[in-house]
Amino acid sequence: MSGGREGVRMTPGEIDAMLAENLKVQVASVGPDGAPHLTTLFYALIDDRITFWTYGRSQKIRNLERDDRLSALVEDGTDYFELRGVSIAGRAEIVRERDRILEIGAAVVTRMAGAGSFEELGDIGRQTVEKQAAKRVAVVIHPEQVASWDHRKMV
Repeated sequence: MSGGREGVRMTPGEIDAMLAENLKVQVASVGPDGAPHLTTLFYALIDDRITFWTYGRSQKIRNLERDDRLSALVEDGTDYFELRGVSIAGRAEIVRERDRILEIGAAVVTRMAGAGSFEELGDIGRQTVEKQAAKRVAVVIHPEQVASWDHRKMV
């Protein structure tokens, strides 16, 4: 192992694998008073980008409409020598087109359910996503900076 930051940095392949393995992302937007507004959401990867859906009137969306900057964190591990994380600073693209909201929502729900495909969720899954899509928007995170660490490399 090499020392310092370089010694724990993940390779692009390790980052991709970690993002594919995890389900939740912590997203920070800029609140109306300038303070961070932090939430945790389920996500899906589409075209190698973190995507999620949320209520169109949520505070995070109001924040992102005003200022599209955000930070996102996917992390896991409990013991210090197990900690891994991917931190992303970037811009949010708010998606309002129904077909894309449905695509992203279906991908998120499929991952949450642990299904191999959206079709496995059947009519109930499809109806649930279609009903929820009427109240939601989707967000695509466009990274500008990515930092990563894997403390398992320290042992």
